[in-house]
Amino acid sequence: MDLLIDGEPILGRVILAHGAGAGMQSEFLEEVAKYLAGNGVQVVRFEFPYMQQRRLDGKRRPPNRADKLLEAYKSVVKVFADSVPLFLAGKSMGGRIASMVLEDTPALACFVFGYPFHPVGKLLTTRTEHMGDLTKPLCVFQGERDPMGTKEEVLGYSLPPAVSLYWLADGNHDLKPRKVSGFTQQEHMRYAMDVMLDKIRRSSH
Repeated sequence: MDLLIDGEPILGRVILAHGAGAGMQSEFLEEVAKYLAGNGVQVVRFEFPYMQQRRLDGKRRPPNRADKLLEAYKSVVKVFADSVPLFLAGKSMGGRIASMVLEDTPALACFVFGYPFHPVGKLLTTRTEHMGDLTKPLCVFQGERDPMGTKEEVLGYSLPPAVSLYWLADGNHDLKPRKVSGFTQQEHMRYAMDVMLDKIRRSSH
């Protein structure tokens, strides 16, 4: 399995998973990895099997079934579970998978950039069932107008105390706001990464 590893694990280590459409070298993940690595957190990126295949033959294909995705994430955790404080993270689908394996790992918390609360346009197909079993913190950074879970929709869910929501004004699924909002994607990402860093610092001590 190909891995990208940034930084030294001074404060801790984050295993960071990609979303459904872009691999571990996406600009979004690149930015998260570099920022955390520059602040004493080691970031380990990997790719799910379908994305590894795409890298080999260039063909776009849908994500693997959930059991395969869970297995892939757990196999990376196994390699990196040592005495260093461990955290899970991911963008969209990768974050959902991270949140599903969280309880079965030594990780202290999980962070998700744009949780896919439901498929686009299918408001009744919610993906929150496993959250009721969480005892470890799950921090979700969500754009207010994310088509996979707007602020209005998600505030209507009854989520357990383990889940903390951080809303990004006018953000879409990539946390990107419209120009007219007066905010930038850069600011939103920076805010989310600073919250993440703060939680890692607190959990590691």
